[in-house]
Amino acid sequence: MEVTYYVAVPFDRDPEGDLKPGEAQELPNARAAELRAAAMAREHVGALAFARAGDPSNGEFRDATLLVRFGEVDLDALSA
Repeated sequence: MEVTYYVAVPFDRDPEGDLKPGEAQELPNARAAELRAAAMAREHVGALAFARAGDPSNGEFRDATLLVRFGEVDLDALSA
């Protein structure tokens, strides 16, 4: 059965100045994820929200869809 996960992630700079993602938070829907990312961006250098759909029973997921982006973020850091 396919499900969609909605996630918000804050970003901050480490001591070397590199952008690093913080703790991701799963939200119940796209609007909640967007609002949470907006709130995170007020306390961090940036934040984003994304959605990712797939079937957790077999581990097959489509690529994430960016919902909203605030401030400084590093999309490549999410896949590391």
